[in-house]
Amino acid sequence: MKLPTPLTAEHERLDEARRGIAPWRKWGPYLSERQWGTVREDYSADGSAWTHFPHDHARSRAYRWGEDGIAGFSDDQQILCFSLALWNGRDPILKERLFGLSGPEGNHGEDCKELYYYLDATPSGSYLKMLYKYPQAEFP
Repeated sequence: MKLPTPLTAEHERLDEARRGIAPWRKWGPYLSERQWGTVREDYSADGSAWTHFPHDHARSRAYRWGEDGIAGFSDDQQILCFSLALWNGRDPILKERLFGLSGPEGNHGEDCKELYYYLDATPSGSYLKMLYKYPQAEFP
């Protein structure tokens, strides 16, 4: 059922997606900032995935069972994922994920120690706006 007259361009995009005319929902903000409360990959001998390797190792690993990233978006199957990589000119690494403390280190489970805000978005994902407060001092 086609809408009688689209009220806005966004209404038209949503109608096209619903009818299968245009793949507006193929791409979107489907990539999480961080895989909260999940164990990415547990290769520890004792089941202590969160403490099995330090931050230095965590930032250098590619995860096979899920992806995360700052201001990330992907296709609806997460086959192709995009996100930002930032550098403040002081850290020895690129910033690719939000920094969080694991359960034993944080207050309640995993605790994010950064500021980010979702400011605006359309339902089709044709427009997305986020603000990330990137620390200018060297980590930590």
